[in-house]
Amino acid sequence: MPSARNKIAQQIISHKLIAIIRLNNSSSVQATLSCLVQGGVNALEITSNTPDFCLHIELARQQFPAVLVGAGTILNRELAKQAIAAGAQFLVTPNVNADVVEIAHDNNIPVLMGATTPTEIANAIAYGADIVKLFPANALSIDYYQALKGPFADTPMFAVGGISSNNASAWLSSGIQGVGVGSELAKEITSENAMTEHIRSIKQFIESVYE
Repeated sequence: MPSARNKIAQQIISHKLIAIIRLNNSSSVQATLSCLVQGGVNALEITSNTPDFCLHIELARQQFPAVLVGAGTILNRELAKQAIAAGAQFLVTPNVNADVVEIAHDNNIPVLMGATTPTEIANAIAYGADIVKLFPANALSIDYYQALKGPFADTPMFAVGGISSNNASAWLSSGIQGVGVGSELAKEITSENAMTEHIRSIKQFIESVYE
């Protein structure tokens, strides 16, 4: 039987989309999360530089039990431990970090590990990364990714950094397993009307990119 870690990694790959929540105001995070879930997002990444990120992970796990909730911008062992204690179901790094993988795997949690170059990707695989986060995707290109597919054909990858409705479909058509989308999906919500409108725009994004 696959481990819980492998099951979560496979779920993330099957969803093909992670919404990245990086906000400045703690007070608006829960409304934003609610919009994302109502809009049809099944995997949420709350970054460590969002105020009260551990609290928001805890609340999201309680409120949205059917949705995967992970922690992003995990730069070191301490942040990894805090995120896991809060209930994060997966960790995301911007860089190659063996310490984060070790802690995550000790807790049966997958890691999406940030990497840019062939050497970084090879190191991420050697350390046991479950998915490689090709980052920053907007500074690279789809051609760059397709060149990587030769030596790394068996490595699941997500494109992250500058992904939007303008380019998400093209990335997915290139064969990449999924994308992480930040500012277009995870916006500060200031009113009920804004929530309604944003839920509609999230649904439109998902329909245009995935259906």
